[in-house]
This record gives sequence, C-alpha cells and structure tokens, in this order.
Amino acid sequence: MEKIKLTQYSHGGGCGCKIAPQLLDEILKSNFVAPKNDKLIVGNSSKDDAAVYDIGNGQGLISTTDFFMPIVDDAFEFGKIASANAISDVYAMGGKPLMAIAILGWPINKLPVETAQQVIDGARAICAEAGIPLAGGHSIDSPEPIFGLAVSGLIDLKNLKQNNTAKEGNLLYLTKKIGVGILSTAGKKGILKEEHIGIAAKQMMQLNKLGEKAGQLSGVTAMTDVTGFALLGHLIEMAEGSNLTAEISYSKVPLFEGLEFYTSQKCMPGNTQKNWKSFETKVAGMTEELTYTLCDPQTNGGLLIAVDPDSKTEFENLLIAEGLGDFVEPIGVMKSKGENVVVIKP
Repeated sequence: MEKIKLTQYSHGGGCGCKIAPQLLDEILKSNFVAPKNDKLIVGNSSKDDAAVYDIGNGQGLISTTDFFMPIVDDAFEFGKIASANAISDVYAMGGKPLMAIAILGWPINKLPVETAQQVIDGARAICAEAGIPLAGGHSIDSPEPIFGLAVSGLIDLKNLKQNNTAKEGNLLYLTKKIGVGILSTAGKKGILKEEHIGIAAKQMMQLNKLGEKAGQLSGVTAMTDVTGFALLGHLIEMAEGSNLTAEISYSKVPLFEGLEFYTSQKCMPGNTQKNWKSFETKVAGMTEELTYTLCDPQTNGGLLIAVDPDSKTEFENLLIAEGLGDFVEPIGVMKSKGENVVVIKP
C-alpha cells in the first residue's frame, strides 16, 4: 500500500487544532443555570483537565475526552499520540485510568480503511501500555481524519489534584520539553533537519504516568498537563485559578535543542499567535522571540506541577525514580497576586 501522509488531509494538527482560549470563553458563556449537584466535585465551574464525580467510599470517577486531527503522517503513531494525550487528563488529576472509548472520524472516500485500522492499533498499543482496555467507540464519515479517546479513571479523593489549588511559594516543575508545535510545523514545511526527525513524535507518545504517583504526594498542591494553550496558557489557568502570580525563569524552561533555526525561519503553528492574542494583557516580560516557545501549542505535553518547597526533595526523588531526572530543576515559583498573572524572567 502506498505510504499515506495523514497531515496532508487536515487543516490543523494535534492540540494545535484547539479553539483559541479567548474564543472558547465566548463559546462557553451562558445564562443557563445548571442544577446543583453536590457529587460533581470538578466540572464546568473551573478550567480543569477532567470532570470528577464523587462515587462514595472516598473515591471519585474521572471522566474526560480529547480528540484532534493528525500531527504526524504515520497512522500508527497518530493513534498512539492521540491516545496518550487523552489519557494524560486522568494522570493530570492524579488519577488511575480505567478504560477508554475510541472517537474516530474518517474521510472514507479519501483514505483507505486499512489506514484507519492502523490508527486504532496505535490506540490499542498505548492503552495496553497504560494497563487499560480500549473497550469500544464510535465512528463517523468526516471530511478530515479525527481521532481521540473518551477516558474514565479513578481517584482517591484525598489525592485529587486540580489546576487551581497552587499555594504561594510553590515551586513549578515541567516534565517534558517545549517545541512540539514548532518541530511539527517544520516537518510540514519540509525544513525539518534530519537529526530532529522523530524526536517530537517520540515525546508525544510518552504517557504522563508520573501524575498518578505525584497525586499521592501531599506536597504536590496543583497539577495540569500542557497542551494546545501552550505553557503560557496553562500557567495562566493555574495562576488565575489559584489567585496568584506565576513567575518563571525562561532559562530554566526545557526546550528541544535547535529550535532557534526554525524560529529564525518564522516557523510556528497558526495557533501560536492566536494563543498570544488571548494572553498578552496578562503577561509581563515577553518578547517576540519568547512567543514562539511559550505560546507554542503542545500535544501531550508535560505535566505542570506545583510543589510545596518542603516537599522539594521528595518530589525530585520521584522524578528521578520515574526516569525524569532531566526535569528536576524548577522553572518558576508561585507568588502573591500582582499586577500580572505571569511574569517572565530571563
């Protein structure tokens, strides 16, 4: 069968498909007053990664969904990336995934069903790695290829981590490198250097399993995963939700090597500028150069974690034990609320 490049069949890719934060806020505006539900612990009232419902006995059911268009050409890898990204929302709450349901949109008249089968196999592979079944799903004939999962998980409510519960003085950690959107765009433009081929895909296929174990640490006060709203957008959500200001040191932010070449070529996804337009009034210390990376939409990016300074050693030891020793240095700190939501330092 002829090698098919999936990215040619979609106008966006990965979490870069997300509707910009400013527009999403407009979409979600409503005068509708939902009935009060005391069992719904996390829902639409916050900008968190997943919903959480109290099922009794100190446990919560986590429910989430995520899907998007191809960010890589390989169908099997697309299935793995989309699945790892969806499962990440459960890990970001500190939970344990239980099972997944597939969401597939496929242009039947443009792409062979065998390619769709490879996408599903990629999902099966990641679900197996996460220790959960791909238990079913739903498919439609759509103009562009779309894939993702609806995922259920469990959490001991005492270990629940939200994105709006950081405390003043907390240290901020990030567990994956930034630059997925830049490298993916470079690939589409045909300017990706040979030494950079595959490194973004490899990271996007990595499960954020750390979240389940980090959820068990009392010194971890808040957690989220970095996706289409970029590092800056998720920092803003955490800081605003916690009524604090996030101060980060740009030199500490982990970046893929060699991004300077691509940024010099003005290589960025379309959503980078959309992200910045949504954030610009809330941020101090930004430059045009920093926009490329801090507003770069990530797909299955790392976990952004707020940690009590007294738990610094315990948390960093966990990072090392989980093979994430390259990310033991904090990228910033939470401070009392100031004029700006995020402050960027050199």
